Amino acid sequence: MGHGIAPEDIEGALQQDPETLVDNLINEALNLPLPDEPEWANWSTADYDDFNTQRFEQVIGWLTEWLNGMLQFGFREKLALFWHNHFVTSFNSYQCPSYMYQYTTLLRQHALGNFKDFTVEMGKTPAMLLYLNGVQNTRFESNENYARELFELFTLGLDNGYTQTDIAEASRALTGWNGLNGPPYCTPINFVPFLFDNTDKTVFGQTGNWGYDELHDILFEQRPDEVAQHICTKIYRTFVHPEVDEGIVAGLAQTFKDHNFELAPVFRQLFKSEHFFDEYVIGTIIKSPVELFLNIIRESRVPIDGEVLQIIGYLANDLGQQILSPVDVKGWPGNRDWIDTNTMTERWLSLDFIVGRYYFDYKPELVQLAKDLSGNSIDPYEVTASIIDHFISGGLSNPEAYDRATTVFKWEVPQNYFDAGEWNLDWDTADEQIAILLRHLFRLPEFQLA
Repeated sequence: MGHGIAPEDIEGALQQDPETLVDNLINEALNLPLPDEPEWANWSTADYDDFNTQRFEQVIGWLTEWLNGMLQFGFREKLALFWHNHFVTSFNSYQCPSYMYQYTTLLRQHALGNFKDFTVEMGKTPAMLLYLNGVQNTRFESNENYARELFELFTLGLDNGYTQTDIAEASRALTGWNGLNGPPYCTPINFVPFLFDNTDKTVFGQTGNWGYDELHDILFEQRPDEVAQHICTKIYRTFVHPEVDEGIVAGLAQTFKDHNFELAPVFRQLFKSEHFFDEYVIGTIIKSPVELFLNIIRESRVPIDGEVLQIIGYLANDLGQQILSPVDVKGWPGNRDWIDTNTMTERWLSLDFIVGRYYFDYKPELVQLAKDLSGNSIDPYEVTASIIDHFISGGLSNPEAYDRATTVFKWEVPQNYFDAGEWNLDWDTADEQIAILLRHLFRLPEFQLA
């Protein structure tokens, strides 16, 4: 449910029944405190000596902190990344580290909370007001960008229960959030009553002098089925399978509505279901670049530092997943869109880089990992199979694939040493053999699947 699992955590998980494990993971995510507020959390441009240089350092530092959080607090941060790809904003549109901090804090704060509250707060955060032009939406000249995406992407789904007239009227109800002052910039964006359209609007057949909060009340009261279906479908496609099981989603949607749009009960129901553990849905979604790299790091149990995490951020960016700046308002399409002729080669090269880093910097850790996974076996097949089964959910599809991998692992060690039982994981070549096996493993199609 997070970004991989360390070997030492597997045994503890296996000692719990699935329902208890799910409850513990979700409760941990619910109770997890927010990251410490950085000193620049509320800075405006007046607080900087060199805005461009310091801003860049702050963004890189915060991104590194987030990646570290994804490793340390897997499920909550995996959800935060999921919601980042739902309530999309782009740093290029707002440029302020303080706005970035407020936005990413919302993603964490509401990741398992009430979806209506989440939606209400997201529309008022400066990052979103600037990204979808809410600050330009006034009673004198409305801007429909946010109202359109509020319906189409964030709550109802494309062409699902709304009209162009509903969008236009909703945009009028959203006016007034225009208090973008400056210089200095990067200050809070406030509601300006003078710029609010203080007249009647008709949304979903409901007429009145609706404002921001009333519009959201109407949305969730008049279109609960559409909201629940859209959000639960997206959750299913992200966490289970790209092809939706309508029956499962219908059950999740009913739970979502029954619990007044609280997210935690939906995830509890999904992750406790037999369907979630069905072989049919395991290993069917292609890992995103961030998930790909973080899984390797966490499951390899190697030491982590800021430099490694920054490299991960750059590698993910090169493969099309620039955190804080998804490709467009629809977010990263995901799954099959992560891989094409060019990106597949780039994935391999990026993974080769990680293997090289492991080999040169973490040889003892690699050998210890192999010992722990295999029970310090002297059988090359057992060592190979244990490493493969650890890194690939469900393992490989046939014995021949394990045989080929074992041949790769044996490398240039003469067969007679294996036959005589003389070889072991303390041999001088063991670390190189493990690195060569990892390189082979990371290029297998099965490894690309979550």
